[in-house]
Amino acid sequence: MADARDGMWLDDAAGRLVRPYTVSNGRTRPSAHFDLLTMVMATGSQPINYLGPDHAQVLGLCGGPMSVAEVSAHVRLPAVVTKVLLSDLVDCGALTTRAPRPIEAASPTDRDLLEAVLHGLRKRL
Repeated sequence: MADARDGMWLDDAAGRLVRPYTVSNGRTRPSAHFDLLTMVMATGSQPINYLGPDHAQVLGLCGGPMSVAEVSAHVRLPAVVTKVLLSDLVDCGALTTRAPRPIEAASPTDRDLLEAVLHGLRKRL
């Protein structure tokens, strides 16, 4: 006879109990522009009003410069939801942003660069 727990998810295996868009109150558009490489960092100023546990978690991650993609991965939320949380923190002065630095590498059609990428991909397979 199978154990009754075989089909159950417990604790962390169950994942988030709150839907991601509930975290952002259903909002899907941040008030500030971010792309995945935008760097965010805490200013040291705390929000006047408590925004919620997800905002606090995001703010706690941003002690040093961190990209939007990294924050999103750490909090395990879709990027669009993370951007809404980050924009709330920017709006209240708790976070500052910096556009990603442009890569001054070779042109995107540089044969040596493309061959190096291909070599790296083949190595991973």
